[in-house]
Amino acid sequence: MKFQIEDVTVYFPYDHIYPEQYSYMVELKRALDAQGHCLLEMPTGTGKTIALLSLITSYSLSKPSNQIKLLYCTRTVHEMEKTLAELKLLHRYQLQNLGPSARMLALGLSSRKNLCINPAVVSAENRDSVDAACRKLTASWVRALAVENPNVPTCSFFENYEKAGSDAVLPPGVYTLQFARTFETKDLRAFGKEKGWCPYFLARHMVQLANVVVYSYQYLLDPKVAGIISKEMQRESVVVFDEAHNIDNVCIEALSVSVRRQTLEGATRNLNKMAQEIDRFKATDAGRLRAEYNRLVDGLAQRGNLPLTDTWLSNPILPDDILKEAVPGNIRRAEHFLSVLRRLVQYLKGRLETENVEKEGPVTFVGSINSQVGIDQKMLKFCYDRLHSLMLTLEITDTDEFLHIQTICDFATLVGTYTRGFSIIIEPFDERMPHIPDPVLQLSCHDASLAIKPVFERFQSVVITSGTLSPIDLYPRLLNFNPVVSRSFTMSLTRDCICPMVLTRGSDQLPVSTKFDLRSDPGVERNYGRLLLEMVSVVPDGIDIMQHKLVFIETQDVVETTLALDNYRRACDCGRGAVFFSVARGKVAEGIDFDRHYGRLVIMFGVPFQYTLSRILLARLEYLRETFQIKEGDFLTFDALRQAAQCVGRVIRSKADYGMMIFADKRYTRHDKRSKLPGWILSHLRDAHLNLSTDMAVHIAREFLRKMAQPYDKTGGSGKKTLLSQEDLEKMGYGGMNEMLF
Repeated sequence: MKFQIEDVTVYFPYDHIYPEQYSYMVELKRALDAQGHCLLEMPTGTGKTIALLSLITSYSLSKPSNQIKLLYCTRTVHEMEKTLAELKLLHRYQLQNLGPSARMLALGLSSRKNLCINPAVVSAENRDSVDAACRKLTASWVRALAVENPNVPTCSFFENYEKAGSDAVLPPGVYTLQFARTFETKDLRAFGKEKGWCPYFLARHMVQLANVVVYSYQYLLDPKVAGIISKEMQRESVVVFDEAHNIDNVCIEALSVSVRRQTLEGATRNLNKMAQEIDRFKATDAGRLRAEYNRLVDGLAQRGNLPLTDTWLSNPILPDDILKEAVPGNIRRAEHFLSVLRRLVQYLKGRLETENVEKEGPVTFVGSINSQVGIDQKMLKFCYDRLHSLMLTLEITDTDEFLHIQTICDFATLVGTYTRGFSIIIEPFDERMPHIPDPVLQLSCHDASLAIKPVFERFQSVVITSGTLSPIDLYPRLLNFNPVVSRSFTMSLTRDCICPMVLTRGSDQLPVSTKFDLRSDPGVERNYGRLLLEMVSVVPDGIDIMQHKLVFIETQDVVETTLALDNYRRACDCGRGAVFFSVARGKVAEGIDFDRHYGRLVIMFGVPFQYTLSRILLARLEYLRETFQIKEGDFLTFDALRQAAQCVGRVIRSKADYGMMIFADKRYTRHDKRSKLPGWILSHLRDAHLNLSTDMAVHIAREFLRKMAQPYDKTGGSGKKTLLSQEDLEKMGYGGMNEMLF
């Protein structure tokens, strides 16, 4: 369908649109017009992705003289693929209506592990090994050697890409990451195989020219990656962070570093190997080390414009904080720099010997390093750039073996640069296992706004959206920005297909809760077990247990969990039914959809608070209180309830779907907890469902499932309009739409 939102003609690839999708587009357009940032909470299963893509690409088409670029950030490769599939459908519809003028180039950018087509490289076991294997075949010095000696292995796909030069471009279209499943779907790797070009470096080149780029959060938020991939992106870009309820945690992780004994032992091995390489170069090619020294004297930490294949990770600090001056004289010589790193590693080893928990600010920590081993703040700041320069000079290709020394230089550069918003916390053991010595030194970032600040400043509009952003007013304070639009949408339904319940006690009327003082009570354990047993006997498909359903469990092993999920789905498909146990904040709770018969009930056992005795969490809470005036209790409750909402949201993935949510903990009856759930869940939580026992919940479940088994009229024949045609939109106008929805 095709409709107007003010001066923009929106191309939407379906015959009907949900009212909330239309309202979402109107608010999004307001933000784009104002060239400002926005926060939008949209219920799960209401077509958020296609609404975003339709409005932003249509907005760009309506302004041909000033086209905007869309940078769409997702958390996983699976979500990236789903976004590109939706975009493919939309692009086809726009071409049908507008012809060649609607052409666009859209592609997904991922790691070499996901894009490489060289069998010798992609067979490596992990991402770092694939990166190193690629570097061994494509580094400029390896290729120069291969010109003189044909026996030196290189990558034929990269060589063909280089030979093609300016002809190596992607024709317009939407390119997915995985191999094409249909003839008309274009795919980066299939295109690379057909042309004999490297898809990874082709994609790296084409992101600057593409209209739409879909990639991971890290490509914008982690300075080490963003400095290489996203530094050339134009200001006239719209950045979308989808499923962004945990964006503050992603920002913090991007600027945090952990150092363990294994890291320091690995760093020592790295330094010994580099010392051997330096001695070898002194004997065979001393001019190379002299040239590097002269370059550093001239104030150039890097070699100017490096070949694409030689760039390693970028500096771990934010672009505005990188010093534009010469490397300090006492680390210009390679052997002097290694001596500084050895002293730093030795100092950190000594700090890990402690038997007590220690917490320091960066200023105190840097002062201690200076007084004990004579390394000042400026030398620390330059550690990362100096290491990068040395590795290029020594022509090191197996970068996966040098991750330990890179971590140490990451740590040094960050601790030497930032004086606020960080803590150094040294723990001799994990508090939950005090009998096992496992010392760790953590540079912990507490301020999420640091990593995202360059994104807000560089790009004209940043859209933060998810199904669970409640309470929405906390995000501007956590991320330190002023949104021009901040809106939470409800879900328009023809039937009450969501049934949330708060269960506070078992059938024996004893309270249930995972509070510390209750969680080990045999009565609580018995009631939780009884609740599960009762529910599996009532709920069909996905939820004595073995008597009614098969049981599958999420573990820390990715392969094991994937297999469990696959078998869980098979059990649901064949009518046997199944229960899947997963962990809040885990991979399954965050990213796997249990749509249709795969999920008819989610039981949330307890309130998923973080481990409140964690030193890192306590330090962050202290920082949030002092800097942003966010109370500890408010943040902990907000964080726990967004995780709970994310878990229960797995059960409903479209309006034709239905499911129940049981919040099994008496604490959910408290208004300060419950009110932080998203509005689209609260609007279906009746007062009568707020204080239930197990037998009452079982009765409600039976009634709900019986009601949901009746034929479903998705057009809203009962008088509620939840699907709008083009004609409906023209009749109603936006005023009527808003009145109907809100």
